[in-house]
Amino acid sequence: MKTIDKYVFQALDSYPYSLEETIESLDYAFSYDAKNTMVLCLYGRIQAEQLLNYEAAKNYFEEAFTINIHALEVYPYYIQTLILNEDYEEALRLIDFALTIKGINKADIYVKKAILFEVKHKFKKAMSEIRNAKLHSISYDSESEIRDVEKRIKGKIELVKKKSKKKSN
Repeated sequence: MKTIDKYVFQALDSYPYSLEETIESLDYAFSYDAKNTMVLCLYGRIQAEQLLNYEAAKNYFEEAFTINIHALEVYPYYIQTLILNEDYEEALRLIDFALTIKGINKADIYVKKAILFEVKHKFKKAMSEIRNAKLHSISYDSESEIRDVEKRIKGKIELVKKKSKKKSN
């Protein structure tokens, strides 16, 4: 195992519970290889998930893609960041491209597409993407996330139905 791998594993193991250790390990890994897409991805995640600095996060993800467009680990986090930053059209384009990449976890990408439609209040489309995610799921971890997102969307559909019933009364 390369030294950089050791530091990447330490960073992944520490995140998100010990941000100081995560950053320290990432900095060491980055000093060994500034073009490691896993390192850049985790830097981007920290910017998006912890610091809510979506533009900085996007820069890290884009840098990873300039190094390797097939950096599979980057897609779900970059898509989520685009959704949170309300860059919906860009997120949809990235989702559509990601679904063409061999080896990507399509279930995760379909879940992100469902979330995109959810935030746009297009719940029928969101549920259609949940169906696609279920069809492409090959692990229990994916199924759990799919169920959680599906439950949340169904709850929102019920809210909309209740609101429209109140208006008609």
